Amino acid sequence: MSNGSFPPTPRRLGGTLVIVLAVLAPVCFAGWLVWRSMDKGDAEATGAPGPPPLSAGPSATRDDGRRDDTAGSGRPPSPGRTSDEQALRGRVVVVDPGHNPRNRDHTAEIARLVDVGTHRKECDTTGAATNAGYAEAAFTLDVSRRVRTLLRERGATVKLTQDDDRPYGPCVDERAAIGNTARADAAVSVHADGAGAGQRGFHVILPASVRGGGADTSAIAGPSRHLGDSLVRRFSEATGSAPANYLGGGEGLTVRDDLGGLNLSTVPKVFIECGNMRDSKDAALLTDARWRQRAARGIADGITDFLRGKR
Repeated sequence: MSNGSFPPTPRRLGGTLVIVLAVLAPVCFAGWLVWRSMDKGDAEATGAPGPPPLSAGPSATRDDGRRDDTAGSGRPPSPGRTSDEQALRGRVVVVDPGHNPRNRDHTAEIARLVDVGTHRKECDTTGAATNAGYAEAAFTLDVSRRVRTLLRERGATVKLTQDDDRPYGPCVDERAAIGNTARADAAVSVHADGAGAGQRGFHVILPASVRGGGADTSAIAGPSRHLGDSLVRRFSEATGSAPANYLGGGEGLTVRDDLGGLNLSTVPKVFIECGNMRDSKDAALLTDARWRQRAARGIADGITDFLRGKR
């Protein structure tokens, strides 16, 4: 050794600490290994932790009482249905298909004169037709049947003045009587005009306030005007058609005192001329079944608004 000296002897306390650490280190390491193994096993059994799933939440009920399974799904709930079902329950409506497809075979019968209150007039006519021969009577019957279906779906009692179930007519005085006898809440006579080419659009004919003979419309003129207003608005909305450009001042309303179906009515009643059969553009609409369905919906909606007091 250098300088001929010896290293110093270690103290007892330091030796004891070394021994303790030597014993504890393996024990701690073994404990850590056991804990790690248990944690890994739990993770494999339950899956890695993550955000909780979206809760479906309690089931929801729609406004119409049906279960809505979209609640909590991330989609907005479906709105409740809006339906006119039963809106006209207890109401009576008479729909009058203008003319009769068989009138052409009974010209003598329909030519006889009947009393329309203020004067005498033919029982009925054959009606107009398109240049291609589509008859007004076929149009009015088809639309009237569609109107009947729509109104019945809303709960109304609906009666047609004719359903291609009689040889001709009925005459104009009987058409009015059918509505009166039924005590209809509303009556609408469906027609299509036979004006000149270039004259387009629809219009509603209102009863004038007349008294004479068997005619007295003083009590129905006002309500009939409200019915007509509803029909003009709703028919235009449903069909996209504009009011007639050849009468009515663009408002779609005219007033007449010479129509027996109006003069003799004791219930609110109007005529609607759905278009001009002699104009090629209007005729293209009138002969289209899809457009006729829209026309029927417009008429049914107008009647519905009137009976529900909407203006």
